[in-house]
Amino acid sequence: MTPDNPAAQPLTTQELDLARDSMLGDRFMIRFSEDTLKHRPLGIRLIIEFIGTFILVTVAAGSGVINHYVGGGPISRTAAVIAPGAVVMAMIYALGPLSGLHINPAVTLAFTGRRVFKAAWVLPYLLVQFAGAVCAALVLQAMYSHVAAGGNYPIAKPGGEWRSLVMEIILTAILVTVILNTATGYRSIGHNAALAVGSTVALLGLFASPISGASMNPARTLGPDIVSWDFTGWWIYIVGPLAGAAIAVMMIGLVRGLPAKAEREAAEGGALPLER
Repeated sequence: MTPDNPAAQPLTTQELDLARDSMLGDRFMIRFSEDTLKHRPLGIRLIIEFIGTFILVTVAAGSGVINHYVGGGPISRTAAVIAPGAVVMAMIYALGPLSGLHINPAVTLAFTGRRVFKAAWVLPYLLVQFAGAVCAALVLQAMYSHVAAGGNYPIAKPGGEWRSLVMEIILTAILVTVILNTATGYRSIGHNAALAVGSTVALLGLFASPISGASMNPARTLGPDIVSWDFTGWWIYIVGPLAGAAIAVMMIGLVRGLPAKAEREAAEGGALPLER
């Protein structure tokens, strides 16, 4: 007799094999997730920050250095300010998930002030950012000399220093506000942040670079300054970006309140897996 309840019937060998394969598959996916989505080592993050800052400073300072080297101005001001924005956009796509791609001490300190970035990582990030900037300046100096031509300096007008300082505060506040407000998990590494941050860098440079160079980044300015040993107005590019970043952190705290988990993932660059 066949039992009235089909569930009471014993499973066939084929059904047992399918059930076993399903369990093994589930265990494999759990183990895969644990292994590949683990926190990325700090060393890898620092390598990415070094490379990213090196590339940024090479592009941003390189236009001025190359213009001086060739004895003319084949690279227009427009191209010189759009190029850093474009390279930042490209690096967010390519490298953003690996470290958060700060490549700017002001951004690192802003994420720290927002309490979405580990305090223990701040100093290593800052050190490799400045190291990347200095190495980029050394390469430009070795290849073309006159690396000072790629630096940022306050406008040579009466009151140029304080005007440049105010401009750097405003520009950095705008840039960091954009960065913090696009730092929401996967959006921080997708087209939203890449387009928003890259275009902001370019647009701010388009109208403000004649005043202060539109640095918004202490490493970008101090790298060429250290190699050329020309520190004209150097303090502007430390005080300005740091003050601007602090203003941005206060503003986002007022409008968005406490940070969400997604912001930490964006700041630390934890959105892509890392295989063993």
